[in-house]
Amino acid sequence: MKVRLLTGLLSLLMPALVLAGEYNLTVDRVEIDTGDFVKEGIGYNGKSPGPVLRFKEGEDVRINVTNNLDEATSIHWHGLILPFEQDGVPGISFPGIQPGETFTYEFPITQAGTYWFHSHSGFQEPDGAFGAIVIEPEGREPFRYDREYVIQLTDKHPHSGDRIMRNLKMMPDYYNRQQQTVGEFFSDASSNGLMDTIQDRMAWGDMRMMKADVEDVQGFTGMINGKGPAQNWTGLFEPGERVRLRFINSSAMTYFDVRIPGLDMTVVQADGNNIQPVNVDEFRIGVAETYDVIVHPKDERAHTIFAESMGRSGYARATLAPEEGMEAPVPPMRDPARLTMADMAGMPGMDHGDMDHSSMENMDDSNMQDMDHGSMDGMDHSKMGGDDGQPSDPFYAKGSGIMPVAANDGKFLSYADLKAQKPLYEEREPTREIELRLTGNMERYTWSINGVKYEDADPIRLQYGERVRFKFVNETMMTHPMHLHGMWSILDVGAGKWNPIKHTVSVQPGTTVYMETEVDAPGQWAFHCHLSYHAAAGMFRKVIVEGGPDSTQAKTDVAIEEGGDA
Repeated sequence: MKVRLLTGLLSLLMPALVLAGEYNLTVDRVEIDTGDFVKEGIGYNGKSPGPVLRFKEGEDVRINVTNNLDEATSIHWHGLILPFEQDGVPGISFPGIQPGETFTYEFPITQAGTYWFHSHSGFQEPDGAFGAIVIEPEGREPFRYDREYVIQLTDKHPHSGDRIMRNLKMMPDYYNRQQQTVGEFFSDASSNGLMDTIQDRMAWGDMRMMKADVEDVQGFTGMINGKGPAQNWTGLFEPGERVRLRFINSSAMTYFDVRIPGLDMTVVQADGNNIQPVNVDEFRIGVAETYDVIVHPKDERAHTIFAESMGRSGYARATLAPEEGMEAPVPPMRDPARLTMADMAGMPGMDHGDMDHSSMENMDDSNMQDMDHGSMDGMDHSKMGGDDGQPSDPFYAKGSGIMPVAANDGKFLSYADLKAQKPLYEEREPTREIELRLTGNMERYTWSINGVKYEDADPIRLQYGERVRFKFVNETMMTHPMHLHGMWSILDVGAGKWNPIKHTVSVQPGTTVYMETEVDAPGQWAFHCHLSYHAAAGMFRKVIVEGGPDSTQAKTDVAIEEGGDA
């Protein structure tokens, strides 16, 4: 419950004071009913998702978190810019919250927009420990709306996170329910010719991969605001109103393609930051990303919010309607996505089953900028070709089997469409470049950065005040949502000072993506793929920002000594 500590009278007498908010959260075992199955999970204040926390830009907040579990827990405030000690990553920013303990987070609110919070301990987040954050701006927003709803997506699986990880380690395709069939072989042979089809299957076999390796974990129920498709969460509107939908992807592993048949969507924010409005028919929301869209339903009829997984293995569904009980048709899911050779073209040797990264184990990530991987095996990842051999947009790869056009040939959002409404930072040249190759082995279900798992890696060391350019080279068959804690990621879409700032950047298979970071947050931070089981399997780094105000390094050392595993 939110308790305002200053009365209206005190605000009048002391207008310069900033209002402070205090919240109480409990971490609990909860029951989660998806409409398909019921399971035990973890939530906040007795439910999953937890409550929507509403902050005001410029205020200071105090959040008391009481751990009612029989194991340690934590809360990470995803996308919030705050002191590193309040970031909530055990072993990196603080020791964690022990059973029966109450920990108080205190930090200023320096931004506005849509964000979320979740546990950073074990697999508590996939098991249900997450909630939404809405921050009201100090001034007026550059767009108008009449009402708003949080639309929090997740992929709820009947298995616990620990069990899923054990099964993936035992058999990486354990949850792949879209294996290619004999019927599909004959269909391909009829369309493409027998020999071409045989050669195609052999090429994929040599890579120890399948075209269906789009999603690691299938068999989930897609949910919106804690309700499965059959339970149909409904948001009401008056015809003619402009409705703001705050989409948050809190999934463990699932990318969703979102559309609302019969309604155009105007994207106005990405990861909490205002962008120049983009009209779209459909958008893909990566794990941990947020998008705010405005819709304008004019008629007295219902509309379906339809979010189908990138691999077409499941979907979430909700309804916008003038009255309770109204529904609209639910579109059928499209054909399952299949990887193509265009997706694979940037991968060295194209043999990930046998890739040996052992020679990389002693390399320091912070020195990777001295190496030239752009021409590895004669291939320049930054010039990935489509099916016509021409360079492709890394955010909308031509020839890709996992980046479709929108339904009915409408407009599908690309990162290249995102341009900042107002630049947060002055444009300047980066002081250096750090290359981070996203590496892995699907056959052994190991994931890494530069061929080195988290437990074997040195931290990435940054200097306070520098501007670093990160070069992501994705050498795997999976799309990775990369999340840097504590600092903004300036995504290079070729828009110069209008490049958007984000907290999570998706990198498609076989592509190279650049982002820059103003190193303005002293302390120690996490940097990882936000696919839960990829982070746990090693695609994770510790970032230490050296220098800066208040000699933060001393506090960092204490956190390292007292902390446990991240």
